[in-house]
Amino acid sequence: MKRKQPKTEEIGIRELKSRASEVVRAVKEERARYIVTQRGKPVALIIPLDAVPLKKSDDEVWERLMKIGEELGKGWKNEKSAVRSYQRCADEFTRHS
Repeated sequence: MKRKQPKTEEIGIRELKSRASEVVRAVKEERARYIVTQRGKPVALIIPLDAVPLKKSDDEVWERLMKIGEELGKGWKNEKSAVRSYQRCADEFTRHS
């Protein structure tokens, strides 16, 4: 069962300044989320740190993809290796990105 996402509340920068401890406590304990506004325009987001997925480096992603290519190659029934075919696709994708 999924957890219910807490409501995101807007808070002005001046109000945040006066309620900072309360806001951080709510984020930590209640998983509250706040959109910080400045002159009525959204400028920042305060959310629990573990709500943000950690981004893997490009090298980690490519390393994983290369391992997948090697695994595919184990059962490959073609004169060209799966890794070589995969690398060509990856190179083409990179050129178009």
